[in-house]
Amino acid sequence: MKWTSEKNKKTLLVLILIFLFIAGLLDILFEGLVFQLLPESVQTFLKF
Repeated sequence: MKWTSEKNKKTLLVLILIFLFIAGLLDILFEGLVFQLLPESVQTFLKF
């Protein structure tokens, strides 16, 4: 059963990757859960 074409799958994949990238940046910016799980040395490097 084909529910999407190949072009739609690529577009969806790109949108998901962009969303994850933005979510990661916001997590680092606001020191969220993933940021807190990083080692202390990486946290100090990312804090500028």
